[in-house]
Amino acid sequence: MATVKMIEEKAANGSVREVYDDIKETRGIGYVPNIWKTLATHPPTLKRIWAGIKSVMAPGSLDPLTKEMIAVAVSSTNNCEYCIRSHTAAARKLGMDDEMLGELMAVVGMFNQTNSLANGYQVEVDEQYMNTG
Repeated sequence: MATVKMIEEKAANGSVREVYDDIKETRGIGYVPNIWKTLATHPPTLKRIWAGIKSVMAPGSLDPLTKEMIAVAVSSTNNCEYCIRSHTAAARKLGMDDEMLGELMAVVGMFNQTNSLANGYQVEVDEQYMNTG
């Protein structure tokens, strides 16, 4: 249960209503997801986070499926059930199947482990990796 009372669609007005309408239009959905109804309790945060998501997830060098799969990976690492489920659903709509999800989770698991080992051992970064730009 959220720590605040969500702003339901019927109660939304002003800038919250504008963001809600934009979310539904941009995502092509007929409802406002709970994350947005929760963030709407502080309209400046709602507007800022939505603008950021919309910008980052907009078409670019990475295709939409790759972006959603990255979101699943980061959400898994951060242990955010809400984001895991919402981005998995979005990735599935874009074509991610069970095999792709399994491979993604294998990569996430492997790199969580190797990152922890590198951090725990305080492994110095190889000089060759310092100039990869």
